[in-house]
Amino acid sequence: MTHNEVWTAIDKFAKNHNMSCSGLARFSGLDPTTFNRSKRHSKYGQPRWPSTNSIAKILEATGSNINDFIQCFRQTVV
Repeated sequence: MTHNEVWTAIDKFAKNHNMSCSGLARFSGLDPTTFNRSKRHSKYGQPRWPSTNSIAKILEATGSNINDFIQCFRQTVV
């Protein structure tokens, strides 16, 4: 599981729910910039990973479960 694969899974998850990443964040009660591409790395280039809390919130808001998210992750690895 790589940093890029996790972020790509979030992108796919948002798309599967007909939302942009910022729309998904907003819908889930998160700051709209939570999943912005610009926040995926620190200003020093270090990877920033999404929190488990953010993942839990998008699952709850969309009525999904972890298996739905894993499906998106699996699509990124193929």
